[in-house]
Amino acid sequence: MGNQRQRVAVEEGLSNVREYLTNQGYEVVSMSDEGGCSCSVITGEDKNVMGMQDTSTDMSVINADGMTPEEVYQAVQARIDLR
Repeated sequence: MGNQRQRVAVEEGLSNVREYLTNQGYEVVSMSDEGGCSCSVITGEDKNVMGMQDTSTDMSVINADGMTPEEVYQAVQARIDLR
């Protein structure tokens, strides 16, 4: 894991994921403040979010539906490592 703190946007309703990622050293912000984020984590309840990716950003989207906070953390790490 690098020394630089990565920004991750987390959708409301995922407070357990937000807390876990923060404890792992990520800077966690709300979806409305996603500028400069490495990836975003969504609940999966609004499937349209996946289809409406902004072409001006290369941010990965992780659907946390059915995942534990640790699994989300591992997915975030994998996405950031690919960058």
